[in-house]
Amino acid sequence: MTNSNNGFFGKFGGRFVPEELEKILIELESAFSHYIKDKDFLNELEELRNDYIGRPTPLMYAKNLSEKIGGAKIYVKLEGLAHTGAHKINNAIGQALLAKRMGKKKVIAETGAGQHGLATAAACAKLGLECSIYMGEIDVKRQQPNVASMELYGAKVVAVKRGGRGLKDAVDMALEDWVKDLSDTHYLLGSAVGPSPYPDIVRTFQSVIGRELEKQIEEKKLNVKALIACVGGGSNAIGFFEPFIEKQSPKLIAVEGGGISMKLGENAVRMKNPHAKDFTAQGYKSKFILKENDEIAETMSISAGLDYPGVGPQLAYLGESGRIEFTYATDKETVNAVKEFAKNEGVIFALESAHAGAKAMEYAKNYNKDDVIIVNMSGRGDKDIFITSPIFRPNEWKNFLKSELERLEKNVDIHKF
Repeated sequence: MTNSNNGFFGKFGGRFVPEELEKILIELESAFSHYIKDKDFLNELEELRNDYIGRPTPLMYAKNLSEKIGGAKIYVKLEGLAHTGAHKINNAIGQALLAKRMGKKKVIAETGAGQHGLATAAACAKLGLECSIYMGEIDVKRQQPNVASMELYGAKVVAVKRGGRGLKDAVDMALEDWVKDLSDTHYLLGSAVGPSPYPDIVRTFQSVIGRELEKQIEEKKLNVKALIACVGGGSNAIGFFEPFIEKQSPKLIAVEGGGISMKLGENAVRMKNPHAKDFTAQGYKSKFILKENDEIAETMSISAGLDYPGVGPQLAYLGESGRIEFTYATDKETVNAVKEFAKNEGVIFALESAHAGAKAMEYAKNYNKDDVIIVNMSGRGDKDIFITSPIFRPNEWKNFLKSELERLEKNVDIHKF
């Protein structure tokens, strides 16, 4: 099943929202259905994809790492080379253009790792839209490079200080503030979650990844056995998998954030977690990690983009039906994957994408040398420097931060501008 059935993918999905919000979502659904078939809209979108995002992104053979590991050839879809450094721009530019065609003046969005916020801020700057980004206070602190860039693009970054101060809380606050100004504002949801029609909209704009991949596989005549992508809410995975969902092959593998253990609160695993249940929250029904009292639990992952307690409804459906195989990578496996791809291929994966990279390295051993597995590098690792540097070079990083603080305290060259 590619498109939803009246907003549902099997038992998952739907539109569980107040009446005033439902009217806006119906309007959005109608506009999307119209413009996604409109020649002028599609031509402008294609031009933005080519000349602004920088599509198509390459499909790289990870020759050195493949030969080191043995087994299948590993290929990497380099979404990290898209403008703003991740796949998020595909959906952001599509929805921002849709909002502009609908006559909206303002855009709000949530972000976890900061990549969606960055992409939204850039898209709004390009298309002349006012922009506010809601981000959990914890994520603001650990993703300062992205926060700085969002503000440089002209966006207002709102630090959310309630609850677990993560992605879930950012989504909650963004939805609450959207209701206050529905007529002029579009909520640019970044993942394949939320009330209908968002899962269909996000998948459609992100399917450009899978459509390109399909052509690249054919051009290179690859014997592809598996596609592997990380999954938080699931925007990169569902776009990567989209053309292959209704086919029997290749195998589709989704990798969740395994954190540090399978204890409640120490991971972000939804599909293979005894604490995850069918639950309705944030306007849709899916798999959510819950406490014993059925409150949504806090999660943990080294990657801010995978620590969401729910999963996209279409991915939940495809996981339960067996079309997608769900697994998870631990923080330790993820950090190791960052190092291996960097040292052997000259590519630094984002921590989210490195979850998929870790499983690609593991699964490659199960295949023959003529087989191919493809991993989606959904983003590059520049944004994670404040997380990875203290791990890879703690003393040097500590000294660097000290010297920077001393320089700032002396106000050297700060006031020239």
